[in-house]
Amino acid sequence: MKNIKIAVVGLGYVGLPLASLFATKYHVTGFDINQNRINELNQAKDSTLEVEESTLREVLRTKPNQNKGLICSFDIKAISDCNYYIITVPTPVDKNNRPDLTPLYQSSETVAKVLKKGDIVIYESTVYPGATEDECVPILEKISGLKFNVDFHVGYSPERINPGDKKHTVDKILKVTSGSNLETGEKINALYASVITAGTHLAPSIKVAEAAKVIENSQRDINIAFVNELAKIFNLLDIDTQEVLKAAGTKWNFLPFKPGLVGGHCIGVDPYYLAQKAQEVGYHPEIILAGRRVNDSMGNYVVSEVIKLMVQNDLKIKGSKVLVLGVTFKENCPDVRNSKTVDVITELQSYGLDVCIYDPWANPNDVKREYGLDMVTQMPKDTFDAIVLTVAHRAFLEINFKSFLNKNGVLYDVKSVLKEFVHGRL
Repeated sequence: MKNIKIAVVGLGYVGLPLASLFATKYHVTGFDINQNRINELNQAKDSTLEVEESTLREVLRTKPNQNKGLICSFDIKAISDCNYYIITVPTPVDKNNRPDLTPLYQSSETVAKVLKKGDIVIYESTVYPGATEDECVPILEKISGLKFNVDFHVGYSPERINPGDKKHTVDKILKVTSGSNLETGEKINALYASVITAGTHLAPSIKVAEAAKVIENSQRDINIAFVNELAKIFNLLDIDTQEVLKAAGTKWNFLPFKPGLVGGHCIGVDPYYLAQKAQEVGYHPEIILAGRRVNDSMGNYVVSEVIKLMVQNDLKIKGSKVLVLGVTFKENCPDVRNSKTVDVITELQSYGLDVCIYDPWANPNDVKREYGLDMVTQMPKDTFDAIVLTVAHRAFLEINFKSFLNKNGVLYDVKSVLKEFVHGRL
Protein backbone atom coordinates (compact mmCIF):
# COMPACT_ATOMS: atom_id res chain seq x y z
CA MET A 1 0.00 0.00 0.00
CA LYS A 2 2.01 2.92 -1.33
CA ASN A 3 1.47 6.69 -1.59
CA ILE A 4 -1.24 6.70 1.04
CA LYS A 5 -1.83 10.00 2.79
CA ILE A 6 -4.49 9.98 5.47
CA ALA A 7 -6.42 12.90 6.93
CA VAL A 8 -8.22 12.32 10.23
CA VAL A 9 -10.91 14.97 10.72
CA GLY A 10 -11.77 15.48 14.38
CA LEU A 11 -9.05 14.87 16.99
CA GLY A 12 -11.06 13.97 20.07
CA TYR A 13 -11.38 10.71 22.00
CA VAL A 14 -11.77 8.75 18.76
CA GLY A 15 -9.75 10.67 16.19
CA LEU A 16 -6.50 11.17 18.05
CA PRO A 17 -5.86 7.51 19.00
CA LEU A 18 -6.71 6.50 15.42
CA ALA A 19 -4.46 9.18 13.88
CA SER A 20 -1.61 8.22 16.21
CA LEU A 21 -1.97 4.55 15.26
CA PHE A 22 -2.03 5.19 11.51
CA ALA A 23 0.94 7.55 11.90
CA THR A 24 3.14 4.61 12.89
CA LYS A 25 2.96 3.45 9.27
CA TYR A 26 1.55 6.27 7.15
CA HIS A 27 1.73 9.98 6.38
CA VAL A 28 -1.13 11.32 8.54
CA THR A 29 -2.53 14.81 9.00
CA GLY A 30 -4.89 15.39 11.90
CA PHE A 31 -7.39 18.21 11.38
CA ASP A 32 -9.52 19.92 14.01
CA ILE A 33 -11.26 23.32 14.04
CA ASN A 34 -10.33 23.82 17.71
CA GLN A 35 -7.07 25.79 17.58
CA ASN A 36 -6.38 25.27 21.28
CA ARG A 37 -6.67 21.52 20.75
CA ILE A 38 -4.19 21.66 17.87
CA ASN A 39 -1.76 23.77 19.88
CA GLU A 40 -1.75 21.31 22.79
CA LEU A 41 -1.31 18.31 20.51
CA ASN A 42 1.64 19.92 18.74
CA GLN A 43 3.21 20.15 22.19
CA ALA A 44 2.54 16.42 22.65
CA LYS A 45 -0.16 17.10 25.26
CA ASP A 46 -3.53 15.32 25.18
CA SER A 47 -6.13 16.66 27.61
CA THR A 48 -8.39 13.64 26.95
CA LEU A 49 -5.60 11.39 28.32
CA GLU A 50 -6.24 8.84 25.57
CA VAL A 51 -2.73 9.08 24.07
CA GLU A 52 0.36 9.33 26.26
CA GLU A 53 2.85 12.16 25.78
CA SER A 54 5.64 9.73 24.92
CA THR A 55 3.52 8.15 22.17
CA LEU A 56 2.64 11.53 20.70
CA ARG A 57 6.26 12.62 20.66
CA GLU A 58 7.19 9.46 18.79
CA VAL A 59 4.62 9.92 16.01
CA LEU A 60 4.63 13.70 15.55
CA ARG A 61 6.38 14.57 12.27
CA THR A 62 9.15 17.13 12.41
CA LYS A 63 9.44 17.46 8.62
CA PRO A 64 6.54 17.75 6.14
CA ASN A 65 8.14 15.35 3.63
CA GLN A 66 8.47 12.41 6.01
CA ASN A 67 6.71 9.32 4.66
CA LYS A 68 5.07 8.54 8.01
CA GLY A 69 4.12 10.33 11.19
CA LEU A 70 1.50 12.84 12.33
CA ILE A 71 1.03 16.56 11.73
CA CYS A 72 -1.84 18.34 13.49
CA SER A 73 -3.42 21.44 11.96
CA PHE A 74 -6.52 23.64 11.91
CA ASP A 75 -5.67 24.83 8.36
CA ILE A 76 -7.68 23.07 5.65
CA LYS A 77 -4.76 23.43 3.25
CA ALA A 78 -2.85 20.91 5.36
CA ILE A 79 -5.19 18.10 4.27
CA SER A 80 -5.53 19.08 0.62
CA ASP A 81 -2.98 16.50 -0.59
CA CYS A 82 -4.50 13.54 1.24
CA ASN A 83 -6.28 10.69 -0.53
CA TYR A 84 -8.01 9.03 2.45
CA TYR A 85 -10.25 11.19 4.67
CA ILE A 86 -11.47 9.65 7.93
CA ILE A 87 -14.19 11.62 9.72
CA THR A 88 -14.40 11.06 13.49
CA VAL A 89 -16.59 13.88 14.78
CA PRO A 90 -19.21 13.47 17.55
CA THR A 91 -22.86 12.77 16.73
CA PRO A 92 -24.87 13.98 19.75
CA VAL A 93 -28.60 14.43 20.33
CA ASP A 94 -30.36 17.73 21.00
CA LYS A 95 -32.37 18.66 24.10
CA ASN A 96 -35.32 16.68 22.73
CA ASN A 97 -33.13 13.59 22.14
CA ARG A 98 -33.24 13.99 18.38
CA PRO A 99 -30.09 13.19 16.38
CA ASP A 100 -27.93 16.27 15.76
CA LEU A 101 -25.87 15.71 12.61
CA THR A 102 -24.47 19.25 12.51
CA PRO A 103 -20.85 18.22 13.21
CA LEU A 104 -21.15 15.51 10.55
CA TYR A 105 -22.51 17.98 7.98
CA GLN A 106 -19.80 20.54 8.74
CA SER A 107 -16.97 18.03 8.54
CA SER A 108 -18.36 16.70 5.25
CA GLU A 109 -18.36 20.26 3.89
CA THR A 110 -14.74 20.68 4.97
CA VAL A 111 -13.60 17.48 3.25
CA ALA A 112 -15.64 18.27 0.13
CA LYS A 113 -13.65 21.48 -0.37
CA VAL A 114 -10.43 19.50 -0.87
CA LEU A 115 -11.89 16.28 -2.34
CA LYS A 116 -10.23 15.07 -5.55
CA LYS A 117 -10.80 12.31 -8.08
CA GLY A 118 -9.79 8.95 -6.69
CA ASP A 119 -10.15 9.95 -3.03
CA ILE A 120 -11.93 7.84 -0.43
CA VAL A 121 -13.92 9.29 2.49
CA ILE A 122 -14.47 7.06 5.53
CA TYR A 123 -16.95 7.89 8.29
CA GLU A 124 -16.49 6.55 11.84
CA SER A 125 -19.15 8.62 13.64
CA THR A 126 -22.14 6.71 14.99
CA VAL A 127 -25.22 7.29 12.83
CA TYR A 128 -28.50 5.60 11.92
CA PRO A 129 -28.50 3.19 8.95
CA GLY A 130 -28.42 5.13 5.68
CA ALA A 131 -27.01 8.39 7.04
CA THR A 132 -23.64 8.11 5.28
CA GLU A 133 -25.08 7.69 1.80
CA ASP A 134 -28.29 9.70 2.26
CA GLU A 135 -26.98 12.65 4.30
CA CYS A 136 -23.21 12.93 3.81
CA VAL A 137 -22.63 11.87 0.20
CA PRO A 138 -24.92 14.60 -1.27
CA ILE A 139 -22.87 17.22 0.61
CA LEU A 140 -19.63 15.78 -0.77
CA GLU A 141 -21.04 15.76 -4.32
CA LYS A 142 -22.55 19.26 -4.19
CA ILE A 143 -19.50 21.09 -2.86
CA SER A 144 -16.78 19.11 -4.66
CA GLY A 145 -18.60 18.88 -7.99
CA LEU A 146 -17.53 15.24 -8.19
CA LYS A 147 -19.71 12.18 -8.81
CA PHE A 148 -20.15 9.54 -6.11
CA ASN A 149 -18.82 6.06 -6.95
CA VAL A 150 -17.31 7.47 -10.14
CA ASP A 151 -14.90 10.21 -9.08
CA PHE A 152 -14.72 9.40 -5.35
CA HIS A 153 -15.83 6.62 -3.02
CA VAL A 154 -17.05 6.35 0.54
CA GLY A 155 -16.80 3.88 3.39
CA TYR A 156 -17.98 3.43 6.95
CA SER A 157 -15.99 1.90 9.80
CA PRO A 158 -17.67 2.49 13.17
CA GLU A 159 -15.49 3.56 16.08
CA ARG A 160 -15.27 1.27 19.07
CA ILE A 161 -13.13 3.37 21.38
CA ASN A 162 -13.76 2.90 25.09
CA PRO A 163 -12.58 6.16 26.76
CA GLY A 164 -10.19 5.62 29.64
CA ASP A 165 -9.63 1.94 28.79
CA LYS A 166 -5.87 1.31 28.50
CA LYS A 167 -6.36 -2.41 27.84
CA HIS A 168 -8.78 -2.32 24.90
CA THR A 169 -6.97 0.29 22.81
CA VAL A 170 -7.91 1.04 19.21
CA ASP A 171 -5.47 -1.50 17.73
CA LYS A 172 -6.76 -4.25 20.02
CA ILE A 173 -10.45 -3.90 19.11
CA LEU A 174 -11.70 -5.76 16.03
CA LYS A 175 -12.74 -3.24 13.37
CA VAL A 176 -15.86 -3.46 11.21
CA THR A 177 -15.28 -1.97 7.75
CA SER A 178 -17.39 -1.32 4.65
CA GLY A 179 -17.30 0.48 1.32
CA SER A 180 -19.66 1.96 -1.25
CA ASN A 181 -18.71 -0.88 -3.61
CA LEU A 182 -16.74 -4.12 -3.29
CA GLU A 183 -13.41 -2.71 -4.48
CA THR A 184 -13.63 0.26 -2.10
CA GLY A 185 -14.59 -1.99 0.79
CA GLU A 186 -11.54 -4.17 0.17
CA LYS A 187 -9.24 -1.12 0.03
CA ILE A 188 -10.64 0.26 3.28
CA ASN A 189 -10.47 -3.13 4.95
CA ALA A 190 -6.82 -3.55 3.91
CA LEU A 191 -5.98 -0.07 5.23
CA TYR A 192 -7.38 -0.79 8.70
CA ALA A 193 -6.04 -4.36 8.72
CA SER A 194 -2.53 -2.98 8.28
CA VAL A 195 -2.64 -1.40 11.77
CA ILE A 196 -5.41 -3.19 13.70
CA THR A 197 -3.81 -6.22 15.34
CA ALA A 198 -7.20 -7.56 16.51
CA GLY A 199 -8.33 -8.01 12.90
CA THR A 200 -11.15 -6.65 10.75
CA HIS A 201 -14.60 -7.67 9.54
CA LEU A 202 -15.66 -6.47 6.08
CA ALA A 203 -19.42 -5.90 6.10
CA PRO A 204 -21.31 -6.34 2.80
CA SER A 205 -22.61 -2.77 2.78
CA ILE A 206 -22.31 0.58 4.52
CA LYS A 207 -25.84 0.27 5.93
CA VAL A 208 -25.00 -3.07 7.55
CA ALA A 209 -21.93 -1.52 9.22
CA GLU A 210 -23.96 1.49 10.39
CA ALA A 211 -26.68 -0.75 11.81
CA ALA A 212 -24.15 -3.00 13.55
CA LYS A 213 -22.66 -0.04 15.38
CA VAL A 214 -25.92 1.50 16.52
CA ILE A 215 -27.26 -1.79 17.93
CA GLU A 216 -24.07 -2.50 19.93
CA ASN A 217 -24.78 0.30 22.38
CA SER A 218 -28.56 -0.08 22.16
CA GLN A 219 -28.15 -3.66 23.37
CA ARG A 220 -26.01 -2.54 26.34
CA ASP A 221 -28.48 0.22 27.15
CA ILE A 222 -31.41 -2.21 27.29
CA ASN A 223 -29.49 -4.68 29.47
CA ILE A 224 -28.49 -1.96 31.93
CA ALA A 225 -32.09 -0.71 32.01
CA PHE A 226 -33.16 -4.23 32.97
CA VAL A 227 -30.82 -4.41 35.97
CA ASN A 228 -31.73 -0.84 36.95
CA GLU A 229 -35.35 -1.93 37.10
CA LEU A 230 -34.34 -4.98 39.10
CA ALA A 231 -32.51 -2.72 41.57
CA LYS A 232 -35.71 -0.73 42.14
CA ILE A 233 -37.72 -3.91 42.71
CA PHE A 234 -35.19 -5.48 45.06
CA ASN A 235 -34.89 -2.26 47.08
CA LEU A 236 -38.62 -2.44 47.72
CA LEU A 237 -38.24 -6.09 48.71
CA ASP A 238 -35.28 -5.27 50.97
CA ILE A 239 -32.98 -7.57 48.99
CA ASP A 240 -29.35 -6.73 48.20
CA THR A 241 -29.24 -6.29 44.40
CA GLN A 242 -25.50 -6.93 44.22
CA GLU A 243 -25.86 -10.24 46.04
CA VAL A 244 -28.66 -11.25 43.68
CA LEU A 245 -26.51 -10.47 40.64
CA LYS A 246 -23.57 -12.28 42.20
CA ALA A 247 -25.66 -15.39 42.74
CA ALA A 248 -27.25 -15.26 39.28
CA GLY A 249 -23.81 -14.71 37.76
CA THR A 250 -22.77 -18.23 38.71
CA LYS A 251 -24.73 -19.48 35.69
CA TRP A 252 -22.48 -19.65 32.62
CA ASN A 253 -24.75 -17.66 30.31
CA PHE A 254 -25.95 -14.93 32.71
CA LEU A 255 -24.94 -11.48 31.39
CA PRO A 256 -22.91 -9.52 34.01
CA PHE A 257 -24.51 -6.07 33.74
CA LYS A 258 -24.71 -3.79 36.76
CA PRO A 259 -27.15 -1.00 37.68
CA GLY A 260 -26.11 2.65 37.54
CA LEU A 261 -26.30 5.97 35.74
CA VAL A 262 -26.05 5.63 31.96
CA GLY A 263 -24.42 8.64 30.31
CA GLY A 264 -21.59 9.33 27.91
CA HIS A 265 -21.55 9.93 24.18
CA CYS A 266 -22.42 6.35 23.15
CA ILE A 267 -24.75 4.21 25.27
CA GLY A 268 -26.90 7.16 26.38
CA VAL A 269 -27.15 8.56 22.84
CA ASP A 270 -26.99 5.87 20.16
CA PRO A 271 -30.39 4.25 20.88
CA TYR A 272 -32.07 7.54 19.95
CA TYR A 273 -30.46 7.39 16.49
CA LEU A 274 -31.93 3.96 15.83
CA ALA A 275 -35.30 4.97 17.31
CA GLN A 276 -35.45 8.07 15.12
CA LYS A 277 -34.85 6.06 11.95
CA ALA A 278 -37.35 3.40 12.98
CA GLN A 279 -40.04 6.04 13.50
CA GLU A 280 -39.27 7.59 10.10
CA VAL A 281 -40.17 4.28 8.45
CA GLY A 282 -43.32 3.87 10.52
CA TYR A 283 -42.24 1.65 13.40
CA HIS A 284 -42.42 2.70 17.05
CA PRO A 285 -39.57 0.95 18.92
CA GLU A 286 -41.05 0.05 22.29
CA ILE A 287 -38.19 -1.83 23.98
CA ILE A 288 -35.46 0.61 22.90
CA LEU A 289 -37.34 3.67 24.15
CA ALA A 290 -38.52 1.91 27.31
CA GLY A 291 -34.89 1.18 28.15
CA ARG A 292 -34.01 4.81 27.58
CA ARG A 293 -36.83 5.98 29.85
CA VAL A 294 -35.68 3.69 32.66
CA ASN A 295 -32.06 4.76 32.41
CA ASP A 296 -32.86 8.45 32.03
CA SER A 297 -34.92 8.26 35.22
CA MET A 298 -32.15 6.89 37.41
CA GLY A 299 -30.78 10.27 38.50
CA ASN A 300 -34.13 11.22 40.03
CA TYR A 301 -34.46 7.77 41.57
CA VAL A 302 -31.07 8.04 43.28
CA VAL A 303 -32.02 11.41 44.78
CA SER A 304 -35.38 10.09 46.02
CA GLU A 305 -33.52 7.31 47.84
CA VAL A 306 -31.02 9.77 49.34
CA ILE A 307 -33.81 12.05 50.57
CA LYS A 308 -35.66 9.06 52.07
CA LEU A 309 -32.54 8.01 54.00
CA MET A 310 -31.98 11.57 55.25
CA VAL A 311 -35.57 11.78 56.53
CA GLN A 312 -35.22 8.40 58.25
CA ASN A 313 -32.07 9.71 59.98
CA ASP A 314 -33.91 12.84 61.22
CA LEU A 315 -31.87 15.13 59.00
CA LYS A 316 -33.45 18.30 57.69
CA ILE A 317 -33.55 18.61 53.93
CA LYS A 318 -33.53 22.27 52.95
CA GLY A 319 -30.12 23.82 53.47
CA SER A 320 -28.34 20.56 54.26
CA LYS A 321 -24.90 20.12 52.75
CA VAL A 322 -24.40 17.31 50.25
CA LEU A 323 -21.14 16.23 48.62
CA VAL A 324 -21.41 14.66 45.16
CA LEU A 325 -18.29 12.70 44.23
CA GLY A 326 -17.81 12.35 40.49
CA VAL A 327 -19.11 14.26 37.49
CA THR A 328 -17.45 12.47 34.54
CA PHE A 329 -19.63 9.94 32.75
CA LYS A 330 -17.44 7.00 33.80
CA GLU A 331 -14.60 6.14 36.18
CA ASN A 332 -10.96 7.16 35.71
CA CYS A 333 -11.72 9.24 32.61
CA PRO A 334 -11.95 13.05 32.15
CA ASP A 335 -14.89 12.95 29.70
CA VAL A 336 -17.89 14.90 31.07
CA ARG A 337 -20.09 14.68 27.98
CA ASN A 338 -23.70 13.66 28.69
CA SER A 339 -22.93 12.94 32.34
CA LYS A 340 -26.00 11.70 34.19
CA THR A 341 -24.48 12.81 37.48
CA VAL A 342 -25.78 16.23 36.44
CA ASP A 343 -29.33 14.87 36.79
CA VAL A 344 -28.49 13.91 40.38
CA ILE A 345 -27.03 17.35 41.12
CA THR A 346 -29.93 19.35 39.68
CA GLU A 347 -32.50 17.16 41.45
CA LEU A 348 -30.68 17.57 44.78
CA GLN A 349 -30.64 21.33 44.26
CA SER A 350 -34.38 21.30 43.56
CA TYR A 351 -34.90 20.14 47.17
CA GLY A 352 -32.99 23.17 48.44
CA LEU A 353 -29.85 21.21 49.31
CA ASP A 354 -26.45 22.90 49.28
CA VAL A 355 -24.50 20.75 46.79
CA CYS A 356 -20.71 20.57 46.61
CA ILE A 357 -19.18 18.80 43.59
CA TYR A 358 -15.73 17.23 43.49
CA ASP A 359 -14.07 15.18 40.76
CA PRO A 360 -10.26 14.96 40.43
CA TRP A 361 -10.57 13.79 36.81
CA ALA A 362 -12.90 16.50 35.50
CA ASN A 363 -11.77 19.87 34.17
CA PRO A 364 -13.74 22.56 36.08
CA ASN A 365 -13.85 24.74 32.95
CA ASP A 366 -15.43 21.91 30.96
CA VAL A 367 -18.04 21.32 33.68
CA LYS A 368 -18.84 25.03 33.84
CA ARG A 369 -19.12 25.32 30.06
CA GLU A 370 -21.20 22.17 29.59
CA TYR A 371 -23.54 22.47 32.57
CA GLY A 372 -23.06 25.85 34.25
CA LEU A 373 -21.96 24.09 37.44
CA ASP A 374 -19.11 25.07 39.73
CA MET A 375 -16.98 22.41 41.36
CA VAL A 376 -14.21 22.45 43.96
CA THR A 377 -10.72 21.47 42.83
CA GLN A 378 -9.71 19.61 45.99
CA MET A 379 -11.44 17.20 48.31
CA PRO A 380 -13.32 19.46 50.78
CA LYS A 381 -12.31 19.50 54.43
CA ASP A 382 -15.90 20.18 55.53
CA THR A 383 -18.37 17.63 56.83
CA PHE A 384 -21.68 16.86 55.12
CA ASP A 385 -25.16 15.60 55.86
CA ALA A 386 -24.99 13.33 52.82
CA ILE A 387 -22.38 12.06 50.40
CA VAL A 388 -23.37 10.61 47.03
CA LEU A 389 -20.70 8.57 45.24
CA THR A 390 -21.72 8.62 41.56
CA VAL A 391 -18.47 7.65 39.81
CA ALA A 392 -16.07 4.93 40.97
CA HIS A 393 -12.77 6.75 40.47
CA ARG A 394 -9.88 4.87 42.08
CA ALA A 395 -9.11 7.90 44.26
CA PHE A 396 -12.57 7.76 45.86
CA LEU A 397 -12.14 4.19 47.04
CA GLU A 398 -9.44 5.28 49.50
CA ILE A 399 -11.56 7.91 51.29
CA ASN A 400 -12.46 7.54 54.96
CA PHE A 401 -16.08 8.57 54.51
CA LYS A 402 -16.94 8.58 58.21
CA SER A 403 -14.64 11.54 58.75
CA PHE A 404 -16.59 13.61 56.19
CA LEU A 405 -20.10 12.93 57.51
CA ASN A 406 -22.03 14.80 60.21
CA LYS A 407 -23.91 12.87 62.91
CA ASN A 408 -26.55 10.64 61.25
CA GLY A 409 -25.08 11.58 57.87
CA VAL A 410 -25.96 9.43 54.82
CA LEU A 411 -23.54 7.76 52.40
CA TYR A 412 -25.14 6.60 49.14
CA ASP A 413 -23.04 4.44 46.81
CA VAL A 414 -24.49 4.59 43.30
CA LYS A 415 -21.79 2.31 41.87
CA SER A 416 -21.93 -0.27 44.68
CA VAL A 417 -18.14 -0.34 45.00
CA LEU A 418 -17.74 0.50 48.69
CA LYS A 419 -17.50 -2.60 50.85
CA GLU A 420 -18.32 -1.12 54.24
CA PHE A 421 -20.20 1.75 55.89
CA VAL A 422 -22.85 2.34 53.23
CA HIS A 423 -26.39 3.46 53.97
CA GLY A 424 -27.80 3.04 50.50
CA ARG A 425 -26.87 1.76 47.05
CA LEU A 426 -28.40 0.68 43.79
